[in-house]
Amino acid sequence: MIDRQQVLRYRMHAQQLDRQRGDLADTAVLDLGAQDTGPDGALWALAIRGVTELANDKALVDGEVTNGGAADHREALVWFWTLRGAPHCYRRADAGQVAAAVAPWSEADAARRIFDASKPLKDAQIPVLDALDAVAEQMRAIVKEPMVKGELSTRLHEVMPDPYQRYCRSCEAVHLYEMPFRLSAVQAGLELVPDTSPPVLEPIPGFATADSYEDRLDPVRAYLRLCGPATVKQVAEYVDAPAREVKAHWPEDAVEVEVAVGEATETRWMLADDVDGLQGAEASGTRLLGPYDLFLQARDRSTLVQDPEQAKALWPVLGRPGAVLVDGEIAGLWRPRKSGKQFTVSVEPWRSLDGAGRKAVEAEAERLAVFRGIALTSVAFAD
Repeated sequence: MIDRQQVLRYRMHAQQLDRQRGDLADTAVLDLGAQDTGPDGALWALAIRGVTELANDKALVDGEVTNGGAADHREALVWFWTLRGAPHCYRRADAGQVAAAVAPWSEADAARRIFDASKPLKDAQIPVLDALDAVAEQMRAIVKEPMVKGELSTRLHEVMPDPYQRYCRSCEAVHLYEMPFRLSAVQAGLELVPDTSPPVLEPIPGFATADSYEDRLDPVRAYLRLCGPATVKQVAEYVDAPAREVKAHWPEDAVEVEVAVGEATETRWMLADDVDGLQGAEASGTRLLGPYDLFLQARDRSTLVQDPEQAKALWPVLGRPGAVLVDGEIAGLWRPRKSGKQFTVSVEPWRSLDGAGRKAVEAEAERLAVFRGIALTSVAFAD
């Protein structure tokens, strides 16, 4: 029987949140993709996992702000809209394989992933997979240099038939459904230029979707390795695919484990090679997780946070805070507060933090400030 603490310690270690230093090649979250939502997104996720080879290497490690690194990390990393249509960061060397790994497995899977955009296509007798290919083909033809999303949307509106489009009340215009737009972009070899708002897309020279991909990039295997043990339903929710499709792609080397869930037990799965690591899981350290860090993206939220009110505070509908992670347990919330040159990190502990615990949080807040390139004014603990 595996208890909750073992699960959380396993994940902290598997996701390398207890690591001091590492490089992009062996940073595990890049196999599944580091979600890049908000200012403390993908690069912060890499920073707290000890990645020191990016542009602000010294800024992240030694407390010195360095400049001119954007080109450096763009040579090593690539950003795509992938799982759930969210922007994710990957190793650039994996780009073609990533496109293959995140593509829908079937017509039913594709229809599920694009939500309401599937109905007009079905009504027009256009297979969803064919539709996604058609959008990708037009994107490749249109985007020859960096292009703002809005301009690409306008150009696609001019060439795509009605079943691909809808009236958007917020834009007061007719344009492509959002999910086909996003999911087709990666297949077209269009990368997102990081830190652009509105988003800018540009073509990857010589890009081609790979015919196959390494096991480590398989999203089902990667989820089980990094967020396991998990059920088929939990993996399906993360990938945003039908459970029967996920089950059809279930790894042959996945094995059952029994996990204590409250007073009950639940049968979950993980890769056979990881079971020993789960049994003896140990992890220590303090980290300020970004709001969309992979640790917080696991679909068994009641395992991460048992108290319903605390869960509601951590995952509100709008305006998610970050989480304070201490030795595998979520020990509170944090939010950045910036006003002019003042930068404060507000912390709401969920349990008493002793002097050493507060100093560890303060050290991580200082690390965040350096990452952002601003001096830390204070760390405000809510008592």
